[in-house]
Amino acid sequence: MAYVLGSKPRGVALPMAELKIVVAGGFGVGKTTFVGSVSEITPLMTEETLTDAGCGIDDLTGVAKKTTTTVAMDFGRITIPEPPLPMILFLFGTPGQERFWSAWSDLTYGAVGAVVLADTRRLEDSFAALSYFEQLQMPFVVAVNEFDGAYRYPPDAVRQALELAPDVPVLSCDVRQHTSAMTVLIGAVEHSLQRLRHLTSGAPYDLCR
Repeated sequence: MAYVLGSKPRGVALPMAELKIVVAGGFGVGKTTFVGSVSEITPLMTEETLTDAGCGIDDLTGVAKKTTTTVAMDFGRITIPEPPLPMILFLFGTPGQERFWSAWSDLTYGAVGAVVLADTRRLEDSFAALSYFEQLQMPFVVAVNEFDGAYRYPPDAVRQALELAPDVPVLSCDVRQHTSAMTVLIGAVEHSLQRLRHLTSGAPYDLCR
């Protein structure tokens, strides 16, 4: 059954849309914490302990206390039952280290959009993810994870530093907080669906196809 986004036929229960969102960003930016904060199920995580083999490779600037790293993916799920668009979101967190980037193509397959987490202390670590999604032409939002002690920059300053297009949303969040992370996630879904509507030239988008 197809329906126009934002509309609800009288007496008809809306089907539950299932959407895939990717959570990406540099090493230690908070991807695993983000997925864990919003997931309604115990998240699947592939965290392994950092070893001496990463010395000289893994940049721990600003995250010196980090002892683990994602080696495959993080997976979580959240149900949003409220209208106008009831949905189930499946979250896939990517590994941040370059040696695990080969997994990105599988993790992003079928996704409608992405959240790119950024750390203002290490903004350069965001460029790989930004370039990846720009090349895929996949809608994404940038979420600045406000680490304790990190300087707070206005969104326009972050946009300029990352050379983002004017239509890319720049949000601030604390990935440890469920409400804050959910605000970013909803922003990513809304931005992605807006892009889809634009690409279909205003035609109704069938979420059930």
